[in-house]
Amino acid sequence: MNYGTIKKIDIADGLGVRVSLFVSGCRNHCKGCHNQITWDFNFGNLFTEETEAEILEALKPGHIAGLTVLGGEPFEEENQEVLAPFLEKVKATYPEKNIWCYTGYLYDKDILPADGRKHTAFTNRMLSCIDILVDGPYVESLKDLTLKFRGSSNQRIINLTDNCLMKL
Repeated sequence: MNYGTIKKIDIADGLGVRVSLFVSGCRNHCKGCHNQITWDFNFGNLFTEETEAEILEALKPGHIAGLTVLGGEPFEEENQEVLAPFLEKVKATYPEKNIWCYTGYLYDKDILPADGRKHTAFTNRMLSCIDILVDGPYVESLKDLTLKFRGSSNQRIINLTDNCLMKL
């Protein structure tokens, strides 16, 4: 898996001060996407053990609320295989911190069901680590700058820990 960038101080992609990992590769190709460069699976740098160590170190300070994974698309099959063990490592190392994940796929249609088009052998492992999932494709005609933590009104913020939609 490749990644485009790591933001060690991010306040736009989840509650609190966060570390954000922008993975590479996305097949959604949403019109108006703010991060089209990450559609290419070969964009950026190879995600290595050194990358993991860098992110784990960046998560260490007490003022960091957690990790956000976005992209690109974290739930592309190739990315899940790498992200599942990494997210498990983050949860084991920092159980007090939360993990947010952004996906252009629908949680209850594409990801969660065993026959969902993005459900793989790694999906449940990823989902067990994610506290908050922001799902749904970006729809340019539904763009709403007043929304918190999402770009268009069709996108949902789902608290996977409590299994409920969040209203932010």
